[in-house]
Amino acid sequence: MTGPWGLTRPTEGDIVRGGFSTPWDAPLVPPFPFRFRNAEILTLYWRTDPEALAFLLPPPLEPIGDVACVHVYRMHDPDRLGPYGEANVMVGARLGDREGAYSPYLALSSDGGVAHGREVHGQPKKLASPTLEVRGDLVVGRIERNGIDVLTGTLAYKQRAVGPEALKPFFDFATNLNLKAVDHIDGRPAIRQITSRRLSEVTVHEAWAGPCTVELRPNAQLPIFRLPVVEPLVGFHWRADFTLVPGEIIHDYLEAA
Repeated sequence: MTGPWGLTRPTEGDIVRGGFSTPWDAPLVPPFPFRFRNAEILTLYWRTDPEALAFLLPPPLEPIGDVACVHVYRMHDPDRLGPYGEANVMVGARLGDREGAYSPYLALSSDGGVAHGREVHGQPKKLASPTLEVRGDLVVGRIERNGIDVLTGTLAYKQRAVGPEALKPFFDFATNLNLKAVDHIDGRPAIRQITSRRLSEVTVHEAWAGPCTVELRPNAQLPIFRLPVVEPLVGFHWRADFTLVPGEIIHDYLEAA
């Protein structure tokens, strides 16, 4: 059925296809794939409490090492979503012989990004205000939520150029692991999965490395402080293009049960 404004009413077949989102005449969640151009990223690694790291991993994931990292993004030009800020806290994890990085906390300033992350990937995204800026000779990344700077990280500006291979010294964060949990309206579990995805068509334009600082402040709604900074390790400031594509289910709790 063709309605006003040049819109076509979806059929039942349209509704059950992948990529469908509501409201159907102005969908919030973009379908795959969509491209991110000139994303600017501050990546900071720190050594943390290995028991705290292991506590945040859902079984059957197992920890890799005792290092956490945060990526603070300034998304300059993504399809559909428009410019926004994002932050992804990650820890090394494995499932059998598959290794990657699990995200216990994500924060961003885009409602479409929050919805897509939670509905599709199962990422624990919450609305916040991550920012990335250069202050003189210092790169500063912040995650603000509820008026509190939950994380503040710094890196000296462009002191040592490195290649893309240097960006992952402790674990392969390009393979992102997430816990997806969705219930039916009657409270029964509908989805309980460990999902995995890798970015596609990645082009790193430049990358710079150096010593970093990471400061955490408690916030009960975004408790990154539960991964305490034992020792700041290394930071990277880099720019890249990439495409977000479908991932895969690597563990289904309901099928296993």
